[in-house]
Amino acid sequence: MNLGRLQALASVAKYGSVARAAEVLHVTPSGVSQQLNKLEKETGHPLLEPAGRGIRLTRAGQVLAEHAARVLAQVAAAEADLAALDQDVAGPLRIGAVGSAIRELLPDVLAELVADRPRLRVSLRDGEVVDLLPRLLTDELTVLLMESWEARPPLLPAGVAVRTLVREPAEVALAADHPLAGRSVVDLADLAGQTWTCCPAGTEAHVALTQTMRGLGAEPDIRFAVAEYPTQLALVAAGLTVALVPKMAQRPTPDGIRFVRTRPVLHREIRVAWRTDDQGPPIRALLAALVSRQEAVNAAANGYPSR
Repeated sequence: MNLGRLQALASVAKYGSVARAAEVLHVTPSGVSQQLNKLEKETGHPLLEPAGRGIRLTRAGQVLAEHAARVLAQVAAAEADLAALDQDVAGPLRIGAVGSAIRELLPDVLAELVADRPRLRVSLRDGEVVDLLPRLLTDELTVLLMESWEARPPLLPAGVAVRTLVREPAEVALAADHPLAGRSVVDLADLAGQTWTCCPAGTEAHVALTQTMRGLGAEPDIRFAVAEYPTQLALVAAGLTVALVPKMAQRPTPDGIRFVRTRPVLHREIRVAWRTDDQGPPIRALLAALVSRQEAVNAAANGYPSR
């Protein structure tokens, strides 16, 4: 049986509702329902039934949920035992990360790590927290470099550990000839009538911008939904839009752009996340390399320290 479907059933059994299970797994309720529907077809048994205004597990659902919990625990234990067989840093290291973290943090770290640990098999995929966190929970990823905005910190399920690597301010990117480009600080409320580019709806950056502007009494006009900051900056340089861009994502900067500090100041953190039931040598080696790299950068730049 598919581990992701068993995870969905075990979560519904643990938390008592599809909505709560979806929240903890960081997926949509419809995504959980789809997994359960597939599991019902696979097993040939109904797993949920109505209970007043809610739902409950059928007898078959209860039996399978108990087995699912044991299977998931045994899978985690097996992985821990295999890692303990050999303390050498070897085996798969499946990393998920937001694009700016990949560009700024990972290339040198991974090059050194692979050179020093030839038995380590590194793979990498980019994406947003909303897409990558479920993959961490189902073991498709072993480590996640995620972003977290003050206005919208992500909800992390139990069993996930995090460490903050970078805390940095975001600034508004304006075309050089924009009427506000000459300011040293711009009130976000003054940008209420502007056309924005931002990461797509549902991402941490999109929600952070939307909630911040709404708190100022304005609805941001986000017409350009673009995942990559370099593309957002290209649109800004063309005079089409404005963007809220964290420090790390401002490089490389196209010609014709000015970055201006905002009032209020918004901060973004880059955090590394991993499952607490998977803390083998590959993860420990990556964590050590990332922390060492960031400490060296902070010391050299005397910039925004990690915490």
